Amino acid sequence: MSAYEAQKIADEAGLDLVKIAPKAVPPVCKIIDYGKYKYEQVRKEKEARKKQKIVEIKEIRMSPNIDTNDLNTKISAARKFLEKGNKVKVSIRFRGREMTRTAASRPMMDDFAAQLSDVAVVEKPPKMEGRFMTMFLTEKK
Repeated sequence: MSAYEAQKIADEAGLDLVKIAPKAVPPVCKIIDYGKYKYEQVRKEKEARKKQKIVEIKEIRMSPNIDTNDLNTKISAARKFLEKGNKVKVSIRFRGREMTRTAASRPMMDDFAAQLSDVAVVEKPPKMEGRFMTMFLTEKK
C-alpha cells in the first residue's frame, strides 16, 4: 500500500509507522508503538551485557634465575587465576647480561605450562618480545 494509506491507518490506531527495511523495494514498514519498541531494544541490550563474561588477562612476572619455591608460588597464583576464568600472561624479564641466556629460560616456561596442563592450555607459545619472553595460558574447556 502507499505510504500515505499506511500512515493514515497508523494514526487511526494511535501508533507509529516505522521503516524496518528502508532500502528494500518497496520499503518495508511496520505499525508499532515506537516508544515501547525502543524500550524493549534497550532492555534486551542490558540483558545481553549482564550475561556476557569479561575475560581479564592476569600477568605473572618472573626473572630467569627464579628459585623453585618461588616458581611454585607463581604457579599456584596462575592456577587460581585460571580457575576464576581469566587468561594468564606469563613473562620473564631479562636484564643486562641475562639477555645472552634467553634460550635457557624456554624450558622453564615449558615446565610452567606442563605443571598447569591439568587446568590450562597454551594459547600462545613462549616468544621473545624485546626484553621479555611471554606466553599466554587459557583455561581448559
